[in-house]
Formats: sequence, C-alpha cells, structure tokens
Amino acid sequence: MNFSNKPDRTASKAYKWERYKGTDILPMWIADTEFRCAEPILDALHQRIEDGLFGYTLPAHDTDAINAIVSWCKKHYNWKVDPSWIIWTPGVVPAFNVAIKAYCNTGDTIIVQTPNYPPLLAAPKINGLDRTCVPTIEIEGRWTLDFAALEKAAADPKATLFIMCNPMNPVGSVLTQEEMDKVASICRKHQVLICSDEIHCDLILDDVKHLPAGAHKELTEHSITLMAASKTFNIAGLGTSFAIIPNTTLRAAFNKSTRGIVPWVTVTGLTATNAALRHCDDWHQGELDYLKANRDYLVTEINKIPGLRAISPAATFLLWVDASDLQVSDTQKWCEEKGIGPSPGRDFGKKDFFRLNFGCSRDYLVEAIEKLSS
Repeated sequence: MNFSNKPDRTASKAYKWERYKGTDILPMWIADTEFRCAEPILDALHQRIEDGLFGYTLPAHDTDAINAIVSWCKKHYNWKVDPSWIIWTPGVVPAFNVAIKAYCNTGDTIIVQTPNYPPLLAAPKINGLDRTCVPTIEIEGRWTLDFAALEKAAADPKATLFIMCNPMNPVGSVLTQEEMDKVASICRKHQVLICSDEIHCDLILDDVKHLPAGAHKELTEHSITLMAASKTFNIAGLGTSFAIIPNTTLRAAFNKSTRGIVPWVTVTGLTATNAALRHCDDWHQGELDYLKANRDYLVTEINKIPGLRAISPAATFLLWVDASDLQVSDTQKWCEEKGIGPSPGRDFGKKDFFRLNFGCSRDYLVEAIEKLSS
C-alpha cells in the first residue's frame, strides 16, 4: 500500500472535500483518512457484491464478524470478550446517544471532557439533559483529564453517566493504567456509569497500551465500551461499529433503547469489519508507521510557525493546535484565509485552537505548512 497517494475523491462526494469544493482551500478537517482501503477489505466487498443478494441480514447471525472482534480484542488488548457482550451499532455517535436514553432520566446530568468532538458535546442537550464539562489540562507536556474536576462533577447526585473519549479526541492522549484507575475509583465511588468512546483505539502511535474501559476490573460491570474499524481502516461510510457490554442488565437496557429507532448495520459494513480485523495486519502496521512519520513532521513544522503550538499526540491522526498566541479573533478564518480548512476549535469548546487531520499524503502536509507559514 502506498499511503503517499492522493486519490481523487470527487466522484465519491466525500464530505471532507465537498465542504471546500470550488475553492483553493485544502480540507484537513473531518476525521477520515485519504488512504485507500486495504485490498483484503476490497476483495471481501467485491465478493459480497458478486453474491447479488442484499436482503435482511441479522447482524447477530454474522458469527464470522463477531468472532473477528473477539479475536482482535484478545490479540491487541488481552481482553477476553464473550460474543454475547457485542451489540452492533451504525456508529459510535448513535451508540452513546442510545446509552443516554438507556441509562439516564429527566433531570440527570451527563459528564463529558473538553475539548471534545462536536457530536459528543451535543449529545446531552439532544436528549434534554444537562452537561457538566471536565477540562483537559496540560501536565509536563501531555494532555490529560482534570481529575479534581472529574471528582467534583461525579459527586453531583444528578450525575449518572460519564461519556469518556479514549484515546482523547482532539488532543490524542491515551489514558494510562494509573489514570484509568482514577477514573474507575471516582466513578465507582459516586455510582456514575461510564460510556467509553474508543473509536481511535487501534491508532496508537507511541509505545503505550490502550486499556479498554470494559477490561478494567472495576469497570467491567459498570461500563459500555464503543469501538469500530471505521477510523483505522477508513470505512466510516459503511456505518458499522459495536458496543461491548459485559453486564447483562446494562446490555438489555441498551438493546431495548435501540428498538424501533436504530437500524441494523449494513451487510457491507459487517463484511468490511470482518475482513479488516482478520486480514489486514500488514496494512495496519504500514498505516501506523506512515502516520507516526506524518505526525512527527507536522508537529515539528507547526511548532516553527510563530503563534502556533502543538503537543505530539500519542494516538489518532489528528493534531490539536494552540493558536492563542496569534491573538486573532477568529482562528478558523485565519486558517481558511491561508488556504487550509481545519476543524474549528470553537466546535470542540476551545475557540483559540484548531484540529488538523494528518491521515493523508505527506505532500498535503507539506502544502499545508507552506500555506500556514506564508
């Protein structure tokens, strides 16, 4: 796989490129990559299409895809997942909204960390509930949770659910064992349930381990872990993810809240997920190597530009850039006038920041740096 290719995404009506269609602005915003899918995924999809039949397929009957998840979790996280714990969902965003419906009542408060990606920040209000934000703070050149703030938020009797993002989007940190222990201790002490969005967990760039919430001994019976192959293998458009819920009661409540509202995942999504988790290890490793080099280049070059500053993310293909020293009223406008279209920091809760997507050809990053430096 040549990750340096720059595919023309015009025909696919890609959301990332449609936003700035007809301009000279380089899109570096929404979190999908410019990488063509691995051949085993494409081969599996071609075979499924050749079958020519796309009738109803109950996801629970696709034991191949379910067992692929079980094997992947054991191999990468040493987490022994029972197949019955897995619930298919058409995305992690629908999944954490389902979790809110399943586990929260009128008057409850939902805890979220900030900055965070817009759909997660919006979820409490969408469901008519209050939101308490826990800041992300910088300690010794690394972003992490403000655990004092988390303790205070969890102590509120109205707080029932903490929607956690790990690896953290947009800052790219991966919670350590000590940090996961703190999260578990605080949430168990105050009887706050955890819904952990771990969609970027297979994009670890540093020598650190991802620790699934559901694998933590104190959280196994008190958490919902959300994962997908979508970000890692660039198949988000196929609308397929999964929740892992070991607790029988929590799983039943989650399932009940999906009925009549949340559709089954698609047959193509199941096919792609199965192929990605079974047959794409070499592609996956090549992607990680390429992303790590891209990250190192981008961090180095961004930090050379007066007014900009970035901390190297341990995971994801996203760089959170501090533009506060520019002292401009609108950082997004500043970027777009330079010819770059990042994700606006204001959408994440930090107006003086912006997020750059480096899941693309190095050529695009070179172009971006030239434009931002001009």
